Amino acid sequence: MSAIVEVDQLTRTFGEVTAVDHVSFTVQEGEIFGFLGPNGAGKSTTIQILATLLPPTSGTARLAGFDVRKHAVEVRRQIGIVFQDPSLDSRLTAEENLRFHARLYGVPADVYRRRSEELLAMMGLADRRRSLVATFSGGMKRRLEIARGLLHHPRVLFLDEPTVGLDPQTRAAIWDYVKRLRDETGVTIFMTTHYLDEAEHCDRIAIIDHGRVVALDTPAALKRGLGGDVIYLRGPDLAGLAARLKQEFGLDAEVADGRLVIRTADAASLAPRILAGVGTGVESLEIKQPTLDDVFLSLTGRAIRDEEASPTDSVRAHARMWRNRR
Repeated sequence: MSAIVEVDQLTRTFGEVTAVDHVSFTVQEGEIFGFLGPNGAGKSTTIQILATLLPPTSGTARLAGFDVRKHAVEVRRQIGIVFQDPSLDSRLTAEENLRFHARLYGVPADVYRRRSEELLAMMGLADRRRSLVATFSGGMKRRLEIARGLLHHPRVLFLDEPTVGLDPQTRAAIWDYVKRLRDETGVTIFMTTHYLDEAEHCDRIAIIDHGRVVALDTPAALKRGLGGDVIYLRGPDLAGLAARLKQEFGLDAEVADGRLVIRTADAASLAPRILAGVGTGVESLEIKQPTLDDVFLSLTGRAIRDEEASPTDSVRAHARMWRNRR
């Protein structure tokens, strides 16, 4: 595979705030690539730079061989975008929303008709093409936005928090559609998320925190890097419990989300010893294999929080996109 996105020392500042801090990575053609991190980590800012909605302060970024700063028009022809917040016109039908998008991108009428039929069928919306978007569920709207983003045959589809606000069943269904899209069309998927289970769907993920990429690999490789098992302990005095574990067993325990986290090569034998040695200070004990949450905790010292994103960010970005197309 060849790289379709190439980023080198990309930086974006807003006054004294550095939102993206010397970020470097590549995305391979046909890959599902994820940016994993909490809100405010720099994920959406990076996407906006790659989509030519924001200029970088320094560094370079190329998409399909085109420099995002020097060849913005060519870059926009290669991409589709699904923003975090809804951007459909609820007063129009599904078909009318797609037709409006096709005109903005200069898609010929015959191509639009064939392409819209294919995409609506693929997204399971063919029977609702003439229904007002106002009557759609959240999952249906998201599927329509994905169809719209693919209408002009982009080589890269950006999905910015694609399932935020959706229920778990709908989120799982959206990911089934996304994987099918990649497999059937070959489009490269570049998505951002702060949902750890979603990152598992990616071929590779870059963990980003405070504007910096702190790790980049497959989900499996990142978890293997921690090694062994994870023991979670809860109790009324976590600081005291951590001190006792250090004294009794030489264990270094991290405090996160109201519990102690211990990494070990053999939890099955260590757990009974912990309960025998300091059991009076333990309310509950849980053993798990390493997760991406554990990876993020190990790299940053804290867990990812499911925080509320700004409801105006993607609306502003959408407005900038269409202004830039004039």
